[in-house]
Amino acid sequence: MIEDQDFLPVSQEEMHERGWWWYDFLLVTGDAYVDHPSFGPAVISRVLEADGFRVAVLAQPDWHSAADFAAFGRPRLGVLIGAGNLDSMVAHYTAAKKRRSEDFYSPGKKAGLRPDRATIVYSNRAREAFGADVPIIIGGLEASLRRFAHYDYWDDKVRRSILVDSGADMLVYGMAEYAEREIAKRLKKKIPVSEMRDIRGTAFLAHDASECAFDSVTLPSFADVCDSKRFYADATRIEYAEHDPVRGRALIQEHDGRYLIVNPPAMPLETKELDRVAELPYTKQYHPMYEPLGGVPAIEEVKFSVIHNRGCFGGCNFCALAFHQGRMVTSRSHESVIREVTALTKFPDFKGYINDVGGPSANFRHHSCKKQAKCGMCADRRCLAPTPCPNLDADHSDYLALLRKLRQIPGVKKVFVRSGIRYDYMLEDKNDDFFAELVKYHISGQLKVAPEHCIDGVLDYMGKPHIDVYEKFMDKYKKMNNRFSKEQYVVPYLMSSHPGSTLADAVALAEYLNKKGRQPEQVQDFYPTPGTVSTCMYYTGIDPMTMKSVYVAKTFHEKAMQRALLQWKRPDKRKLVIEALKEAGREDLIGYGPECLVRPDRPPRQKAPEKPKAPEKQQITKKAGYAKGWAKPKPKKNTKPGSKKKGK
Repeated sequence: MIEDQDFLPVSQEEMHERGWWWYDFLLVTGDAYVDHPSFGPAVISRVLEADGFRVAVLAQPDWHSAADFAAFGRPRLGVLIGAGNLDSMVAHYTAAKKRRSEDFYSPGKKAGLRPDRATIVYSNRAREAFGADVPIIIGGLEASLRRFAHYDYWDDKVRRSILVDSGADMLVYGMAEYAEREIAKRLKKKIPVSEMRDIRGTAFLAHDASECAFDSVTLPSFADVCDSKRFYADATRIEYAEHDPVRGRALIQEHDGRYLIVNPPAMPLETKELDRVAELPYTKQYHPMYEPLGGVPAIEEVKFSVIHNRGCFGGCNFCALAFHQGRMVTSRSHESVIREVTALTKFPDFKGYINDVGGPSANFRHHSCKKQAKCGMCADRRCLAPTPCPNLDADHSDYLALLRKLRQIPGVKKVFVRSGIRYDYMLEDKNDDFFAELVKYHISGQLKVAPEHCIDGVLDYMGKPHIDVYEKFMDKYKKMNNRFSKEQYVVPYLMSSHPGSTLADAVALAEYLNKKGRQPEQVQDFYPTPGTVSTCMYYTGIDPMTMKSVYVAKTFHEKAMQRALLQWKRPDKRKLVIEALKEAGREDLIGYGPECLVRPDRPPRQKAPEKPKAPEKQQITKKAGYAKGWAKPKPKKNTKPGSKKKGK
């Protein structure tokens, strides 16, 4: 049974139980405290603990005052702040800007336990609690994606770097183990944060751009990107071009008289380092204090899953991974993954099923080509889209060998692959052994893939392969299932109203799905999350990679129509579908044929001609009738047995 002391302390009382009368870092997170390597705060806290630092965890504090922050006492070295595994605005609001009713990263799925823009709010409260001389370091996904001046979908404007708005001393972006360890070591040596200018994967504010310690590129200023959408698109293009640990340079962006300096990304962890991080003493559970509150639902999907890789060279424009983890893929050793799975089999609630052996893209285990180690990722070429690079090294042999070993572990009944599979990468592998064994052993009834759309022009804006690649994959998938007498399906992810998608394109996608006999129950409406290339297109109407204009569906009504077209069978969407088809000039799809999406509205029923009214009879009361000599009605005889008749 896991006890409280197996976790890092979450209160001053728990610190005292450990014999701690001081501590080094207060780690503040917008998620509930889950000690699992899928949760960034757990990773950073365990990494620092392994280096000998004392870390206390403050999860989902009351942000209305600084009391919860001060309750731990003053940290010796600093405060580490993150919003959690999601951007706090994404955690709170749908793509339609409606407030979410549930939060899977909170106990009992209760919503509202973190503030909007959590990193900024927490930083302000920490400053109130500890003053100006305690270093505040912000990190996590929210800080990482908002490190530059960025378009904010909820404010519908360009906001300053989150480092400016939070008032923190330093920002750490990406997978932060290297940067956080280096900062901690220097703070222990009493080196002030203001002198830490050469740490990769960090950003800071300076009064002089000459404080940058690396070769640098100057971005359009905050004022420029606010005033000009072309400047904003240009800044985005440069940010992505330089986001490479091998060849990337520092980026400088002026903010209201100060200079935001973003150092080059840290190198991705090598296999030995990834193994060490993955095998730290995580409990793989949420803290017991959440048990009476219903637990933390986010653990259920990952509790018996294993992360074997990092990074994604897929490079989808709407995905934040490329700007956070980076495009360079690294992976753990077989021995490390085997040790983790073997340990999972000892859990009392383990049923024999490993839910996933994956990561950002499950079937990536190594660099996309042999040039990357020396040259980095190409700035002007995608590995897979719109067509695979000639230098692509598509090889699943190492991943397949790992899965085969995991299947042999005593106590393991099934090993599933449930992370997204890059089917375009699979098709480039000339050896079909992985495809065959994936179908035979590793699919739990449904395989998740992401064609996203069927119109090639829209797919180009998404950074996805063309639809013929998906068709080729589906043909091969069906043949593989027939070969092994399997009845398994594909769950295709689809996206509506992505930049570049017109109403006509949405109609074409609906037609395509109808012809294929697909009726998607869930459709993702494009969500302009901070920092992505697609969000830049949404805001500017410009593709930053080509600097050419792109169509954008911006009104909620048009977005709703595009989404409704992909769910044309739903009765509640019928009215929107008919409106969209009429607006697109496709009334031919309103009818009774098999190619039609909806039936036409029924004409209103015609009312039958009214019959002439009969003359009204005079209403006469009983009293008036008696006066005219009408006989009174005779009383009914009582015929019940034993009753007496009147008059006798």
